[in-house]
Amino acid sequence: MKQNYELLNDQIRVEFLALKKDKPELLHQRLALSWSNWGFGMENLADSAARLHRSGIDWIELHGNHYGPSLGYQPQETLQILSDNGVKVAGICGMFSADNDLSSNRGIHRQAAIDYIKRELEFASAVGTTYLLVVPGAVGRPEPYDQSEFQRSVETLRLVAPLFLQHNIRCAVEPIRSAEVSIVHTVSEARQYIAAVAHPGVAHINGDVYHMQTEEKHIGSAILEAGAALTNLHLADSNRCALGEGSIDLDTIIMALYLVGYNRPGCFVTPEPLGPGGDPYPAMHGKPDQARLDALVMQTARTFREREETVLSMD
Repeated sequence: MKQNYELLNDQIRVEFLALKKDKPELLHQRLALSWSNWGFGMENLADSAARLHRSGIDWIELHGNHYGPSLGYQPQETLQILSDNGVKVAGICGMFSADNDLSSNRGIHRQAAIDYIKRELEFASAVGTTYLLVVPGAVGRPEPYDQSEFQRSVETLRLVAPLFLQHNIRCAVEPIRSAEVSIVHTVSEARQYIAAVAHPGVAHINGDVYHMQTEEKHIGSAILEAGAALTNLHLADSNRCALGEGSIDLDTIIMALYLVGYNRPGCFVTPEPLGPGGDPYPAMHGKPDQARLDALVMQTARTFREREETVLSMD
C-alpha cells in the first residue's frame, strides 16, 4: 500500500501526463528561472549579475534594501548593471522584521512598514519588475504579540493596497513556517489573509518550498491550491541547500507548476538556498564566499533544468 504523499504524487503525475497528451502546446514554454540575491550578502550587484548570466539565469529577485530614503539600489544604475549582464528584474524580495512589522502592536513599526512598502514600490516601478514580496508579520518573531495581529496586519496593508495597482506591481503574500513568523503559514492562510484585505491590489502569493515542506500536507497539492494566484516560488532543497543536495521531490513540484500554467509571463521559479539553520538573515550583511556561491548557483540551475527536461520527456 502506498503512503499518502505517494498517492498525491501519482495523482499529479496522471494529471500532468493527461495535459501533455491533450494540450502539448501548453508545455512548449519553459519555466522562468530567477534567483533571489539577498543571500549573496554584501556582494557587488555586478558580480551577482555576472554569476547568474554564467549560469544561464536571465532573471533576478532583488533584495528589497530600501530601508530608508538614503539606502538601497538606485534605479538607473541597477538597470545598467543588469543590462550589461543580460539580466532582468523579476521581482523584489520585501524584508519585514520587527522594525517594519505590518502586524506590530506599535504604530511606529507599522508606519515603518508602510513607508518601506512605498519606497520599494517606487523602485519596483522604476526598474519594471513584476511583484513585491510581502510578509504579513515580522520574520524572526514566531511568538505573537497578542490575538489581534492578523487584523492589524490586514488593516495596515490595506492602506497601501491601492499603490500596488497604481504602480502595476503584484503584491505577493508569502506564507512562512511557524518557527519564523507568528501568522500566515500556509497557502490556505495566505488566501484567507488576501480575502480579508479585500482589495484588488493584494491578490497574489509567493510560495517557498522550504516553508511548505514544514507547513503543508503536500507541496505539489499546495501549488495546485495556490493556482493562478502564485506569482513566485522560492526553491531550495530539503536542507535549504543547493538543489540536488537534499531529498525534495522536484519532479512533482515541476509537474504541479505546469498544471497551473506557471510557464506564463509574470511567473518565476526563484532559488533561495540559504543554508540550514533557524536564522539565515545574518548572511544578508556578511561578506560572500564567491567561489561557494558560484558552485551553489551553477549546481542549482543545472539541476533544475535537468529535472524540468526529464519531466517534460516523460511518457
